[in-house]
Amino acid sequence: MPLRPPAVAGTFYPGRADALRRDLDGLIPVAPKERAHAVIVPHAGYVYSGRVAGAVYARVEVPRDVVLLCFNHRGHGAPYGVWPDGAWRTPLGDAPVNADLAAGIRKAFARAGVDEAGFLDEHSGEVQVPFLQRVRPDVRLAPVSLSVGLGELPALEAFGRALATVDGDFLVVASTDLNHYEDQASTIEKDEAAIRAIEALDAAALREEIRRKDISMCGYAPTIAAIAYGRAKGATSAKTVMHATSGDASGDYDRVVGYAGMLIPCGS
Repeated sequence: MPLRPPAVAGTFYPGRADALRRDLDGLIPVAPKERAHAVIVPHAGYVYSGRVAGAVYARVEVPRDVVLLCFNHRGHGAPYGVWPDGAWRTPLGDAPVNADLAAGIRKAFARAGVDEAGFLDEHSGEVQVPFLQRVRPDVRLAPVSLSVGLGELPALEAFGRALATVDGDFLVVASTDLNHYEDQASTIEKDEAAIRAIEALDAAALREEIRRKDISMCGYAPTIAAIAYGRAKGATSAKTVMHATSGDASGDYDRVVGYAGMLIPCGS
């Protein structure tokens, strides 16, 4: 069975278990928890976006199974690639892959296939796993790598709806950062336009805002799939838990990256 070793331990987050636990405990506040169909979380180094991700993981009830929608920065592998079985390793130990859930995703969506190439040397999904292990030590994963163009909105929405037909109690985790490498004011303006569309669970509006405002949001594909999944499960809105930029951590507001932590709650 395939074991995925960590690619960014020691760079995006601590490579030693004791230091990683301390960091996570500092990033995940004590907060009331609620059930959610899906969450949207950033994937930068913990020093930059960990506080935003931690605020989300503090608020959501994480079931044992998580469908992890990863953005594929390098474009390697299949457009809809599913890691089939085995485990993902972090300094906190091995998070097993739920092979039955992974197979169920492939069965539900014909274009999804077994593929590991899109996950190799890719941080967008990996940085979520220690958070998940910390809040749910027995967590099991079903990782999906998405390398799909913004013009393929109908297919992404079809994938999200197909996820909603898969048996099991699972949380969908969509990994994305928002606008990249502009000044703080420009990034806040662009981020807020994307956030408003996500809050309305309006994938078409999100696509149009990305195009019209030239928003360099990397994980639009996981986000659109999560929106479609939430809608198929009966949700009508999402809510923002936290919005910040890398400048809030670094003090450099000339070239920032935007981060949003959001929930698609059950019963919304």
